[in-house]
Order: sequence, then structure tokens, then C-alpha cells
Amino acid sequence: MPKPRGIPFHWTFILVAALIPVIELLLPGQHRVGDLLRPILIMAMLGLGLNILTGFTGLLNLGVAAFMAVGAYSYAILTCDIYPFRLGFWTATIVTVLVGLTVGFFLGLPTIRLRGDYLAIVTLGFGEIVEDVLKNLDTITKGTQGINPLPAPSFFGYHFRPETYQPWYYLLLGFLALLVLLNRNLQHSRIGRAWISIREDELASSCMGINPMKMKLLAFALGAAQCALAGALWASYLGSTGEPGNYDFQVSVIAVCMVIVGGMGNVGGVLLGALVIMGFNSIVLEGLTNFLKAHQLINSSNVFTSPGSWKYMLYGFALILMMRFRPEGLLPSKQVKAELHPEEPHAPPPSA
Repeated sequence: MPKPRGIPFHWTFILVAALIPVIELLLPGQHRVGDLLRPILIMAMLGLGLNILTGFTGLLNLGVAAFMAVGAYSYAILTCDIYPFRLGFWTATIVTVLVGLTVGFFLGLPTIRLRGDYLAIVTLGFGEIVEDVLKNLDTITKGTQGINPLPAPSFFGYHFRPETYQPWYYLLLGFLALLVLLNRNLQHSRIGRAWISIREDELASSCMGINPMKMKLLAFALGAAQCALAGALWASYLGSTGEPGNYDFQVSVIAVCMVIVGGMGNVGGVLLGALVIMGFNSIVLEGLTNFLKAHQLINSSNVFTSPGSWKYMLYGFALILMMRFRPEGLLPSKQVKAELHPEEPHAPPPSA
């Protein structure tokens, strides 16, 4: 008799996240947990874009921060008053996604024949090139100053305000829910099965009639489009692109950590990885630092005593532990779990 299936984790995540602001309004006192979750929602979108490349298709991309930067600066140029376009939030967001799709397509053209470490090095170099171009093309990107201020989004005449976080929160959660739905449908579609077959055995998938180059190029384009969307929402949320250094290699490392820790190839695993990695960074470490400073247990001028200074060492340590004890991640996909932990064959019944 088949086991009853419960609600998948990704929809449980969305449902619980949607209830958090409502619960905060019902509880006495001031609570802003939802405000702290906004960066986590944006980084989860970035992780979903990387999951298409690394989780579904098996392509190690170390330059997703560059796609995020392309999205942030494209959105800023399209909306900021100092440029002639001055598009609205929704139109600029759509155009930004198309820009990310195009950039991913043209990056994929010369790189889809590369594998493993070679592909990782090329995408790493692409990320460094984008960061340097944004710094030096100051006549357009304003260099290290970043592009600001950016207009706040509006929805049916309602203009979002920085002091009220709930509309921003549900806007980001709505985009995340759409990406979750899109990625789940892709995963179970013919395209998703082709990506997974390429990840498992590219030669066998090509023998079965799949065009690996075409499928890889599609994965590059769709993954870059989602990362660009995350960048656009990040810039809109901050009201500025920030300096180009905000989209450096460390952002790509955090995205890779989210996918690996959560579970490669699983949409719910990426959401869990974003909650664990970014929640540890923006909630646990920040809260611990404020607590220690309030009780004068650390000196703010000493970087060695600040918990935030050790976060990347802790990320690396977490990856080592995951690769050693649970390489499939905290919430792996069924295929990856079956590969790494195959069920032992049942013993034959004893003879009479």
C-alpha cells in the first residue's frame, strides 16, 4: 500500500513564510523577523538559478554573482532618473530578465563544451571580468559609487515605503513562489529529465536522442535569467545597486553553499539551504554579535573577536562536514539520494 504523500517542503516553506508577518501582527510587542527574512528570499532565488545549472544539469558555475550584478545594474539603468529610460518596476523587471537570459545564452555558447574544473574556471573568470567592468565603466555604472537612488516599486497605485516591510516581503515571496512553481514544472518536464540525464551520463543521453549542447545552453540561459531577477529585486530592495564589490566571488560561494548544503537538484533543498546559510549569516551571527557587544564581551575594533569575521571559515567547515557525512545535502532529490544511498537488496527467504 503506497504511503500517503504530505505537503512538499518547498510549499511548506512558502506557506510558513507567508504566515510570519500575520503572526507578528497578532503577537504583542515589536517583531521584525519577516524583515530579516527578505534578503534570504532574494538569495533563495539566486540559489534556484544556480540549481538549474549545477543541480539539474551538473555544470559547476562559480560566476552566478556576475549574473546577479548584470540584473542589478540593468534594472538600475532602466529605472533610475539619471538615465533616459525611466521604466516602471514591472517593465524594468521583465526587461532585466530578458537581459539576463541573453547574457547567459552568449556566455554559454563558447563554454558549453567545457566540463568540470575547466567550466568552473571560465565562469569564475567571467565573474571577475564583470566586476572589473562595472568598476571601470564609471561613465555608465558610476563606478564604485553605484547607481542610486532607485524608485520604489508600485502595485495598482500603491507605492512601497521603506518603513513598511510587509508589502516588500510579500512581493519578494510572490516572486519566489513563481520561481518555485517554474522550477518544479521544469524539473518534471521533458527538459528537466533531459538535464538530469546529462548530469548522470552525457554520452548515454546523447545516444538516446538528447542534444546535450542545446540543453546545456538552455540551462545557462534560464539559470542566468533567474539570477538576474534576483539581482533586480536586490537593487530595488536596497534602493541602490551598491558598489560592484557587493557582487564578488564570495556571493557565488554562498550560492554554491546553499545548493550543496540544501541538496543539489531539489528545489526544496535550495530553499532549506538558503534558510540555513543566510539565516545563520543575517540572523544568528548578527544577533550573537549584538548580544556580545551589548554585554561588552567583545571589542568592535578587534576583528578576531567578532563572530561575523569567521563566517566564511564556518561555511568552509560546513561544506567539509557535508561532503564527508552527507554529500547528498540536507534535503536531497530522490535521484541523488538513490545514487549515494542505494537500498540494500533484500535477503532471499530461507529455504524450507
